[in-house]
Amino acid sequence: MLPHTRHKAWGKDQKRTPWKHLGPREKAILDAGWAHVQSVPYKASLRWLFYRLLQDGFYKGKKDYGQACSGLFSRARHTQQGHWRPDTLEDESREIIIRAGGCRDEDEAIQEMRSNVIGAAYVPRDHFYHQENYIELWFEANAMSSQFKYYTKDIDLVPMGGQPSIPHKWKVAKRLEGAARIYGKPIVILYFGDEDAHGHVIQKTIEMDVRRWAPEVSFDLIWCGLTMEQVERYAIPENPEKPGYQWEALSDKGAREIITAAIGKYIDEEVTEDVNAAAEEFQEAWQEKLAAVFDESDK
Repeated sequence: MLPHTRHKAWGKDQKRTPWKHLGPREKAILDAGWAHVQSVPYKASLRWLFYRLLQDGFYKGKKDYGQACSGLFSRARHTQQGHWRPDTLEDESREIIIRAGGCRDEDEAIQEMRSNVIGAAYVPRDHFYHQENYIELWFEANAMSSQFKYYTKDIDLVPMGGQPSIPHKWKVAKRLEGAARIYGKPIVILYFGDEDAHGHVIQKTIEMDVRRWAPEVSFDLIWCGLTMEQVERYAIPENPEKPGYQWEALSDKGAREIITAAIGKYIDEEVTEDVNAAAEEFQEAWQEKLAAVFDESDK
């Protein structure tokens, strides 16, 4: 392993041009980071990548995230160093709000209408009408949304992003009220958070407020991870700044196993597959009928 040294963060006075002289340590970190990014089937966040490099020994503590790691990978993406591109890593908190767009003219509008109408023949079926429980996944680490999206399907995901805001918790409570009315069956929340004092406080605060704002809704909240047993099994390193262990420090393999094992206890995959197959059969039959209607109107 190369000796641990700090590389200078990229300041505003530095031009966004590729390095003329990329040091051996920086190159080694970028190469190792790229290997980690390519090792997972979803777009990773910078914080997830930092924990991989921390475990590799390139960084020594959590403070290196802002002082060293963030600057290095920011410049690498801005200047497209090697394989790195601006969109290589997942944005952890922002989204683009689309409000413009549309068709060029009437001909394009007709084609778009045809495509939309025929495509709309597929209406997803809700497998929870046929499951024993209604399930949601709540997780503390907002930066790991891509991971949960990839390893789950047909289940609503509720990222908290640390201690969530009052409006967010109110929305979550109203969602559960709606689920109780729609399904009329037991509700189970599978929760994933950091194994530290703050992580448990976040979970307890969320649960307390949601129960207070949805008093008629009965639900079970199951802490699925992290647990100390999982920390030991997957050799998760301790947070270098404070006692405890963070979800982002978990390997991709560990995360996949924890998430899928938790879901497997409450979701019957055969039921989900049967429901989705019925929806696809309905789609094929109606797409043929709708296509025939458009073909007839074109004559």
